[in-house]
Amino acid sequence: MGIGWYINRLRAMRVPEIAWRLEQKAAQQAERKVFGKRRIAVTDRVFRREWEALVFHRERLAMAERADMPAFADAAPVRIALPGGYDYETYQKDWHAGFQTPQKWPQVFSGDLRYKQRDEIGDARTNWELNRHFQFAMLACRYDRTGDGKYVTELSDLFFDWNRKNPFLVGISWTSVMEAAIRDINWIYTLGFLSDAALAEKDAETKEKIDALCGALRIGIINMTEYIAVHYSRYSSANNHVIAEAAAMGLAGLVMNCGAWFDTAFYILQYEIERQNYSDGVNKEASLHYQSFFMEAVGLLVLHMQINGIRVPQMWRNTLVKMSRYLADCQGAYGECVVFGDDDGGKILDLQGTDRRSHYLYVLQLMSVVLPERYASAVTDGTLLAIVPSHLRERIGEKRRHRNTGSVCYEQGGVSLLKSADGSVLIGIDHGELGFGSIAAHGHADALSFQMYLRGSAVFADAGTYLYHIDLENRNAFRRTENHNTVTINGADQSEMLGAFLWGRRARTRLLAHNLAVGNARSGEGAEQSGPAAGRAAGMLCVEAEHDGYGPVIHRRKYRYDGKNGLQLYDDLLHVKRDTAFGIHFLLGPGCRVEETRADSFLLSCPCGPGRRAAVTLQCRGECGMRLSVEEAWISTTYGVKEPVKKLRIAGTTNADCRIVTTIRWKEQNVI
Repeated sequence: MGIGWYINRLRAMRVPEIAWRLEQKAAQQAERKVFGKRRIAVTDRVFRREWEALVFHRERLAMAERADMPAFADAAPVRIALPGGYDYETYQKDWHAGFQTPQKWPQVFSGDLRYKQRDEIGDARTNWELNRHFQFAMLACRYDRTGDGKYVTELSDLFFDWNRKNPFLVGISWTSVMEAAIRDINWIYTLGFLSDAALAEKDAETKEKIDALCGALRIGIINMTEYIAVHYSRYSSANNHVIAEAAAMGLAGLVMNCGAWFDTAFYILQYEIERQNYSDGVNKEASLHYQSFFMEAVGLLVLHMQINGIRVPQMWRNTLVKMSRYLADCQGAYGECVVFGDDDGGKILDLQGTDRRSHYLYVLQLMSVVLPERYASAVTDGTLLAIVPSHLRERIGEKRRHRNTGSVCYEQGGVSLLKSADGSVLIGIDHGELGFGSIAAHGHADALSFQMYLRGSAVFADAGTYLYHIDLENRNAFRRTENHNTVTINGADQSEMLGAFLWGRRARTRLLAHNLAVGNARSGEGAEQSGPAAGRAAGMLCVEAEHDGYGPVIHRRKYRYDGKNGLQLYDDLLHVKRDTAFGIHFLLGPGCRVEETRADSFLLSCPCGPGRRAAVTLQCRGECGMRLSVEEAWISTTYGVKEPVKKLRIAGTTNADCRIVTTIRWKEQNVI
């Protein structure tokens, strides 16, 4: 990182945060003296003497009855889906792999390891997935289900190999407290599954391996949890990270009967749950993925609180209900989902290991278990089938179902969702703030952009994320305004990027009008009142908003959807004083083709479900001259992977206020 980044990062901090960071540096110095050179495994001994007597209480861990565990538990081999599509079998013991290069992460004290923008090594986020240890919990789960000692043998081999090669606070796996928290939770479940099945184990060799694993896991959980308790994220860094860290402390506090850890977690969540979410249930990170990650972390702790008879605060329940309704509303009828902002595919617990799993549907099923209303018909996710007792799963059918069939505007959160009556069309509109807190780490410069799906296929797509910690050029490109379906002025971004997770000047958005149902502003339970009644009464579904990211020029956009096969965009450029170049961008989804470009229109052919395509016409007219062109572009629908698509561009210059109207119409066609 250059000196400019550090200056900008300091500007994002207040005095108390600077003081806390200095305290953290002092704590790191003390840890360096103990662990920096001696290379001590986290499983070596309990580092804090007063925790030596802590005992693991398996009965306090949420686990399904063995007979109810899913069939996947009998499958082999065990593998995890690595970001970027890397082969797990190739990397399963390559704990320090750079992945994007043949290089390895150095074995140095974690506080001294610079892991951001290390293009010569690789993307730290990719490596962290391997070191979160979903595979450990998977292997233990399969052993618990089948009683087959081969899973214990494989787990023992991986576990002790990792501990030999990843000493406490040395190397890439210890550079993030949140990563330790996710690993902590997976170790807790590994210990839970092992200790449950070990009671019936008769093979002496297998029993010996289990005893060694259980002893080491207990020590490691204690040490990791105490490390999290000392170093959990605060101030401008306290976003989704601190939620995962609190979940780990809370869960460890319950299963280890350590009130200090649980109380710390409870205190954090009591403050952060409300602080990090708008009143209508939209998470302030401006990223649907990080909303579901937040919900998974809190949901897992709430599940354990309920099982252990601990009262869940009503504020937590109310917030999670609103968050769940919003998450459900973002889902389409064909499995598609409106996702704005960063998405790195992160998760807390995964006992399946498949890359085809929907994190959103998993979280909605989890919320259906722990909340008084449901967002799914039943629990079908393999992870939940392995950890949720049958009596809790069976209660879902008795709960009132939230319906997400209508068009709705989340006014505080800044997202509107337009849907056709038959569910074939899903349109998402972003009119919210850039992101959360002083750094807005996971937001994109995409104000007033939109996405559109036909029968589950993207016609106008979001750029996605691609990578975090290397290839800064692409990290920035996937966040730029020109790579979202909105307007640029003089080629600039709406908001100022100061680093890979740091923003400076920000566009301020303002919702001007809409005629949709209001997200979570429903009378009584009201969960089934989300139909587009307001829009139908007006004959059109309309949303209008503006932002000041190009000051003094204001960009105002109005969306008008007829509820069937027509969408109009009205782009107004206001307070224009001199020659101003503008561009209106449309990023096409995979499989979309540009059949013809005319003087004022594009003719497209786009997939709209299996065996079907849609003929899409995009026509523009305005008060100034315009040029139409087709450009090459990229989107990333999965972290670490990018694919080429086409981008439509409408460009022009104006020296006065002007309006450009874009009309989009589509007609489905059978493909033989």
